[in-house]
Amino acid sequence: MSKAKLVGSMLSTNWRLNAKPCPRVEKEKADIRKVPYASVVGSLIYAMVYTKPDIEFVVGAVRYMSNPRREHYAVVKWILNYLKGTSRVCLRYGVGKPMLEGFTDSDMSGDVDSNRSTSRYVMIYAGGAVSWQPRLQKSVALSTTEAEYMAAVEADKELIWMRNFLSELGMKQREFLLHCDSQSVIHLVENAIYHSR
Repeated sequence: MSKAKLVGSMLSTNWRLNAKPCPRVEKEKADIRKVPYASVVGSLIYAMVYTKPDIEFVVGAVRYMSNPRREHYAVVKWILNYLKGTSRVCLRYGVGKPMLEGFTDSDMSGDVDSNRSTSRYVMIYAGGAVSWQPRLQKSVALSTTEAEYMAAVEADKELIWMRNFLSELGMKQREFLLHCDSQSVIHLVENAIYHSR
């Protein structure tokens, strides 16, 4: 990877990995065993947990540890190129006002294997990310509004927990924000008539 091309953007949207066409022929399995796939993914998980929350979603996409194929390894190399290209990017704290903000998003049926959506959120305090998580939703969403709503609920639970935690530390907040990019979810939350849906 020392001569790898630097990449400044995360995973391309046309890469949708799944478990179904994994190698079944012994020659293909032997070919993928030559590369340190599991070791590299383990290192990416370490980096994701401690310093690089921006790679959390794509690391979840390369989770096929038992029987990966060459396309999975190509994505892992893309992530390494991205890390090399953004090695000077870091988390900074204390550059913003001490206010708790949350950002949430979801994809519709992002997991090819189960058709479940992925909920994602990040909590920002004083200009730095303090909590983040992408997670497959527990059920299959029937619409993008439902997928976004489930993501917003998970983010809201984390935001309330963070607010209570900050309150215990003596940093009470009068207001906090949860940002959501779905107008239908915003209208659903603001108008109680639609909650029976």
